[in-house]
Amino acid sequence: MILDWAILGAICVIAATATMMWLTPGRAAPAAASGLLAPDGGQDPVWLYDEAGFLGANASADRLMQGEAERDWQSLHDALASRFPGFPDSPDKVRADGLVTAPAADSADRGEILCEWLDGIARVRLRNRPDPAPARPDSTLGAESARELETLRAAMNQTPYPVWRLGADRRMTWHNAAYGALCRKVTGQAPDAETPLFPADLDPVKKTRQSIAVAGTGQRLWFDVSAVRQGSGTLFYAADINAVVDAEIAQRNFVQTLAKTFAQLSIGLAIFDRNRQLALFNPALIDLTALPADFLSARPNLLSFFDRLRDQRMMPEPKNYGSWRHQMADLVEAASDGRYQETWSLPSGSVYSVSGRPHPDGAIAFLFEDITAEITLTRRFRSDLELGLSILDQLDEAIVVFAADGTLTTSNAPYRALWGVDPDMSFAQVSVVDATRVWQELCLATPIWGDLREFVETRENRAEWWAQVELKSGAMLICSIHPLPNGATLVCFRPAPAGPGVPALSKTEETAPA
Repeated sequence: MILDWAILGAICVIAATATMMWLTPGRAAPAAASGLLAPDGGQDPVWLYDEAGFLGANASADRLMQGEAERDWQSLHDALASRFPGFPDSPDKVRADGLVTAPAADSADRGEILCEWLDGIARVRLRNRPDPAPARPDSTLGAESARELETLRAAMNQTPYPVWRLGADRRMTWHNAAYGALCRKVTGQAPDAETPLFPADLDPVKKTRQSIAVAGTGQRLWFDVSAVRQGSGTLFYAADINAVVDAEIAQRNFVQTLAKTFAQLSIGLAIFDRNRQLALFNPALIDLTALPADFLSARPNLLSFFDRLRDQRMMPEPKNYGSWRHQMADLVEAASDGRYQETWSLPSGSVYSVSGRPHPDGAIAFLFEDITAEITLTRRFRSDLELGLSILDQLDEAIVVFAADGTLTTSNAPYRALWGVDPDMSFAQVSVVDATRVWQELCLATPIWGDLREFVETRENRAEWWAQVELKSGAMLICSIHPLPNGATLVCFRPAPAGPGVPALSKTEETAPA
């Protein structure tokens, strides 16, 4: 009997020693706590606490915490709160509620924290959420609602747009898989409930453009973030707009390049967008139109722009101001089709060439070019030409000039009277062949017309020569041929003097070949 009591005592000592070795270093746990470390015979990590502090943890919890010595409630909360935002701050919350469940913030994470108050001990268990039981026909949720719930969960987790929810305390209580992936890409860590990626005080009425920096790369990611109130919390949705931002940057760089290029042009440029507001102009436009830079920088509309030009007397004054708006409407319509091209003669004496051209996306470009010098030169040249022709018309000799290609370019009034033709009235160009054919019909046969045609086509070794021809009327003419610069040829007809012999020409003579 004494031996049996000794054996029983030894067994008790061994059992007590094993229990002490099972528990982590710290104070001894009550005997009732040893059965709480392995609930349901599973391998879930479990921690035990009472009002005084840490009691113990099982082997799975040790592996999860990597054997850290500090295992007070605050240390455990700091380690798990980022994954489970609902983890209680202290055991008092568990004692007050009896049971607290904290699901993972990432909806794709099936883990959850289960905190229970059992006989004065707070047990913290990390487990996987059990699969939902199939809905019974008499279930309140119903089979259809259960399937719809699963579909919504799958949709939120598979959407490419980050979605998350913040509570009234601005701590994150839920997020989808895209948010978790973005957080790991940006910070290299799992989502943190205390520090969301985006600001919490966004305008819930309109979208807000936000950027976040990728750690270690200097790259910034851009999103359009929308906020929607949901009870005491707020749901946030972020749409990736990096492609839009890159396009805007490329467009801005392109416009800056164009602006630098246009700044060197002497032609004034004004581009109006599809809303008919001034979108781009160059410095030459200010110089040509005398419009203030601040007025152009304010992006006036097209009608205001032309109204200001009219006020500055930088465009022709309309004959009827009442039809001014209709004229502007016609101008815009013509420019939209690329048909607007006008020459403006300004009161100052300047002459501008103004053209309108369509641009992509409904824009219109107007180009202003100062052509005063060209117009003045053209007018002077035309005046000199008219003066020269008037002088030729006053001569008694019939004169005609052929260009290097044999085209008749000039003739005077005595020539037109002598041969009965007016080259200026012909729609087609008159060549030396056409002219000699007329002369041949009114003259007796002579070989000089062929020689004259060859001379006009010759480019080298050309010298003046003359020959005498007889009209069918019996009148005698002296035909003299003179080479001119640039391969042109002048042919002069004058009456032959009476009596024998022909007076010598004033220049070097050369008898036409026999």
